[in-house]
Amino acid sequence: MSQMTRLRRLMLGLLSAGAIALLLSCGGGGGGGSGSAITGLGIGTGTGGTTPATAGGDSPTGNGTGTGAAGTGTGTGAGGDSSTAGNGGTDGSGVGSGGTGVTADAAGIGSVDGLGSVILNGLRYDTDTATFTIEDAPELQIGMSARIAGKVDANFTSGVASQVMSAAELRGAASGIDTAAGTFTVMGTSVSIDSATVWGDANGLADVTAGHVVQVWGLPGAPGTLRATRVQVTPSLTDPLVTGTVQNLDATHKTFMLGQLTIDYNAAAFSGIDASTLANGVIVRARGTVPPMAGVLAATKVQGWYAIPVSDGTALQLAGVITSFASRSAFKVLGTPVDAGNAQITGGPAGSLGNGVKVEVDGFMSGGVLMVKKLRIRHVPGTGGPASFTVIGAIGAYQSPASFRVRGQPVDASGGGVVFENGTVANLGNGQRVTIVGDQVIDGVLIAQRVTFTP
Repeated sequence: MSQMTRLRRLMLGLLSAGAIALLLSCGGGGGGGSGSAITGLGIGTGTGGTTPATAGGDSPTGNGTGTGAAGTGTGTGAGGDSSTAGNGGTDGSGVGSGGTGVTADAAGIGSVDGLGSVILNGLRYDTDTATFTIEDAPELQIGMSARIAGKVDANFTSGVASQVMSAAELRGAASGIDTAAGTFTVMGTSVSIDSATVWGDANGLADVTAGHVVQVWGLPGAPGTLRATRVQVTPSLTDPLVTGTVQNLDATHKTFMLGQLTIDYNAAAFSGIDASTLANGVIVRARGTVPPMAGVLAATKVQGWYAIPVSDGTALQLAGVITSFASRSAFKVLGTPVDAGNAQITGGPAGSLGNGVKVEVDGFMSGGVLMVKKLRIRHVPGTGGPASFTVIGAIGAYQSPASFRVRGQPVDASGGGVVFENGTVANLGNGQRVTIVGDQVIDGVLIAQRVTFTP
């Protein structure tokens, strides 16, 4: 072997040793990540020193970045092109991000504010490979409550859904209609509306008739209350349905209260929850076949409401009404403890946060608390708030600017204030791909404010 060859090998060995030492030194600090890839190497940098980040890259061929409550970690797998690297489940405090960037195990619970694929709480989920389970309606529509399971990126800008679930929260005879206050009652549950409430087949609360059966999708707030996200005044189904927080549970007599309604579950089947785990404070749906008698609903089925994950490191989106407010760092949304002390807050002043305010929160679970990165104020009682709905897709069933559909959603883009981008009203027509944004859905029709033509 020549002297030159020996010299080259010596230099390569020194370089390799130096690189390994550098990688190992980067893993120090309180938030250091660790390599969880089957054939990968983790690199972590600590920022707080209290919770170690879980490295990404935990698939055999994945690249990923983990972000923990107090640190970040990066894992690199052998292949380097997987789009499913993540935090290896929900048992770590880190969040994976690699390949496509859509990698953190996640759940989103709220109301659908867009179609194409599905937009939930402002985040667009690709649903090309998702399984849909829709109850109480033939298809998913704007304003319906829903739960999406899948993966999102660490900044909550895009997601890929694996499962989409949706069901109505309330169905029964309306009473106590107060158009000035924006409230009505259904089977002992007080329903409130706001500027983002979608009217599937009506113009507003004035079209709700006392004694007639209505169907409501919404977000449970304080016990006995529901913030309506979509209302149907002439539903095709009439079987009673009520959703709320369990109170006054009597396991001996098999009854509990949802608002002012007593639920008798002696003959009920259970789904998504066991009778043995039924407890005060749990949100459930109770279904029956006949209207309540003397304030008692004989339930035929008790369903667990949308499951809210609690495992550390899970990315979670929630939309709901604030309850148990003590401070920005201590309140609840949908019964989940929330800490928004370090959150980016938009949609209104942070000082307006309090009980009854509707918000959307994005963050990561840690120790049973949702540590929020982003909080959007959507409605402040007495003040209002922004509402926005979006549909993305090709125009169909075109008749005029006032009557066409996108993703099955009726659209009216004939208003004088509609802004057209990359085209004009003359470009509207079947097959033309567009993004429609509006702030109202009246009588089932999205009233467009902006139409953007896309290739």
